[in-house]
Amino acid sequence: MENLDTIMAQIDHYAPVGIAIAVLLVFILWRRAERSSAKAAERMTQLGEIAERLVATQNELGGRVQQTQTGLNERLDGLNKRLGDSFAEQTEKTGETLKDLHTRLAVIDRAQQTITDLSQQVVGLQDILSNKQARGAFGEVQLQDIVTGALPPSAFEFQVTLSNGSRVDCLLKLPNPPGVIALDAKFPLESYRALRNAPDEAALVQARRAFSADVIRHVRAIEEKYIIPGETAESALMFLPSEAVYAELHANFGNVIEDSYRRRVWIVSPTTLMATLNTVRAVLKDARMREQAGVIQVEVQHLLDDIERLDKRVGRLNQHFDQTAEDIRQIRISTDKVIKRAERIDEIQLGEETPAADLPPPAPLPEDT
Repeated sequence: MENLDTIMAQIDHYAPVGIAIAVLLVFILWRRAERSSAKAAERMTQLGEIAERLVATQNELGGRVQQTQTGLNERLDGLNKRLGDSFAEQTEKTGETLKDLHTRLAVIDRAQQTITDLSQQVVGLQDILSNKQARGAFGEVQLQDIVTGALPPSAFEFQVTLSNGSRVDCLLKLPNPPGVIALDAKFPLESYRALRNAPDEAALVQARRAFSADVIRHVRAIEEKYIIPGETAESALMFLPSEAVYAELHANFGNVIEDSYRRRVWIVSPTTLMATLNTVRAVLKDARMREQAGVIQVEVQHLLDDIERLDKRVGRLNQHFDQTAEDIRQIRISTDKVIKRAERIDEIQLGEETPAADLPPPAPLPEDT
């Protein structure tokens, strides 16, 4: 019992202290709980802010994703448009290329047809040249084309029969001197072909002799047939319708050229014939000028008379101009006099008290001349 009392006494002794301690403990616990609540509220606030930030970030990311998606769509649309335009342009270019290719193929077809026609014409030309009569006709046609293109119709005549019965291919009508000139077409093709196709030196020597003899034979025939004293000029022309034959003659057959000079037969090619005909045209023009010299002199005299009459008429017109200038000068003098009289009248000051006798007399003006 004593122990119990002792304990109760001790409890009673320490009861205020225990209460204080309990209150302290409760206060401490309450503060801790309050602090925990504040921290929890602060954390909740932070969590809310974080959530708001996450929402804002999510919205921003959503906007960026939407913007990126829109940009990608626009880029894809632009890429599709460019690809479509490029494909359309490429298709158009391909169509144009195919069209151009078709046109060129058509041109090539026409060129091929032209080549075929030319080949046929070459074959025909070879057939013509292989026949002596046809070859002679070919030379005559070429001669006619050159002559008709270079001279007036009155300066030539084709297929003329001379007094000795010979028939010349063309006759050039020039005034005396030199007179009419005979122009004959020759074509020593066989001997020229043999010369060009000689297989060895012996054949070449023989072909050269045959070619030289062939040309000299033509030159002699022209001299005998177409150079007629008193009817034709003292010289004649031998037309070779081939520049190659003409060049071969002048390059390797000087003796033939010299023989033609001695016989006064001038060998010409299509080019040199054109130059010769231009000289003939100049000669004809000079001859016509000489024929018309008297007419020109009469016309010049008439022109001088007209110039003299014109000079006289200009002189009379000049006299009229001088008289007109003198009349204008007299008119100017009269005009100046009228102006001066008007100025003097304007200078007179008339008053009510000024008698007429006091007015100054008018100054005399120079007499009109």
